[in-house]
Amino acid sequence: MMLRRRVEPEALDGLAADDPVAEHSRRDLRRVHRCMGTRSLLVREMRRLPAPATGSMRILELGAGDGSLLLGVARDLAPSWPPVDLTLLDRIAVVDARTVARYGRCGWTVTSSAEDALDWARAATGSRGSPDAARRWDLVVANLFLHHFDGPELALLLAAVAASSDGLMACEPRRGWRALAGSHLVGAIGANAVTRGDAVLSVRAGFRERELTALWPAPRSRWRLREHAVGAFSHFFGATRVEANA
Repeated sequence: MMLRRRVEPEALDGLAADDPVAEHSRRDLRRVHRCMGTRSLLVREMRRLPAPATGSMRILELGAGDGSLLLGVARDLAPSWPPVDLTLLDRIAVVDARTVARYGRCGWTVTSSAEDALDWARAATGSRGSPDAARRWDLVVANLFLHHFDGPELALLLAAVAASSDGLMACEPRRGWRALAGSHLVGAIGANAVTRGDAVLSVRAGFRERELTALWPAPRSRWRLREHAVGAFSHFFGATRVEANA
């Protein structure tokens, strides 16, 4: 029997940024990413990208949290990659100065943007103003983020990415019984009650098969779309414009 998708609010999203419980939960998420192999997956996929003809690679991360995930990616890519102009977008800005400095040592220039992703999406699709509305990105990254949205909101986010960038990489929870069983075991890696509860909700809201491909805006012939399971717990979706700036 297939596990039906169900999106429910997660507890971490309702906590203040400086709440000690939220800070603990963000540390938990770093361990969750290690278990899911998210950093290795992103490094492998990003190494396949062509270098920009001139200037820096422009990357936007949606739902970036404390910025720690892409910092690990930056460290792995730094020896061979071009400079990167990275914008870390999240509803609440929690990226600290030390993290920004560490990115700088990798040749990545970081801007932290406190903005709701749906407001950004409305701006990118022309329905509302935003400081980042006119920007174009070589790549948008979303990790453990798209599963928070359903229906029109999820479609809006994907349309905004397609309108404003040349690519998307998203690593989300895989929705299935094995992943659901695993979500009940995150306490074994030291996760607190918030993370333990949110892990179960995340899997139930996750993706399987080609659900994100079905929501990608037309015309899809302009894009190379890839969607597949990764390991027991992860679901990857990638979109690359066939002809950049087409």
